[in-house]
Amino acid sequence: MIFTIAGRELRSLFLSPLAWSILGVVQFIYAYLFLAQIETFLALQPRLATLDGAPGVVDIVVAPLFANAAVLLLLITPLITMRVLSEERRNRTLSLLFSAPVSMTEIIVGKYLGVVSFILVLIGMLALMPLSLLTGTDLDLGKLAAGLLGLTLVVSAFTAIGIFMSSLTEQPTVAAITTFGLLLLLWILDWAGNSGMPSSGLLGYLSVLHHYEPLLKGLFSSVDVVYYLLVIVLFLGFSIRRLDADRLQH
Repeated sequence: MIFTIAGRELRSLFLSPLAWSILGVVQFIYAYLFLAQIETFLALQPRLATLDGAPGVVDIVVAPLFANAAVLLLLITPLITMRVLSEERRNRTLSLLFSAPVSMTEIIVGKYLGVVSFILVLIGMLALMPLSLLTGTDLDLGKLAAGLLGLTLVVSAFTAIGIFMSSLTEQPTVAAITTFGLLLLLWILDWAGNSGMPSSGLLGYLSVLHHYEPLLKGLFSSVDVVYYLLVIVLFLGFSIRRLDADRLQH
């Protein structure tokens, strides 16, 4: 049932004009950012040729591209997740899900996988751009893979948070705004983490950006991966508890 719900969610996304608009706009912005980084690399190339251990294409083109893509997807993810449960609540179709022979866990995980599948399409479109550079230069595929893994984990965590926020209200706009606010807070916590305050270490650890930057540099750490997995499990668990509470009221 999980994959049935995921497939239904993915089909509903592709039937929405909003999803196709997001695909088109995001691809255009991806292309602009990619070409801008290529231009930067070409401008720096004569100087890099004289340096020992100079940064390569992945460091100058791909890493900044993935960093900017994460910020862009921070803005886009609330628009994708805002209707996942709030629309069901507003249309009074949530009771139909409760009466179906599926658990709340299957509903939440199915919807989550459906949205993540759509997000993976966006990430796949992005990945094709740096991979196209293989035709004319050498890429550090290890760093590229670490960056893709980091971006996938970041946006997967964003999606879990967005689904939880969508479960709290029947207004998609409210869900989108609150999701964006929480994601932005988790992103900028790293600024407080660098402030030197007594609690700065904890704030830095809770920051999404703090765990994303090492992966962009090709530094794989199980701590960073576990952090994102914990965020995903935590917010999906919150969503399941929320639906359980609604089911008991019905």
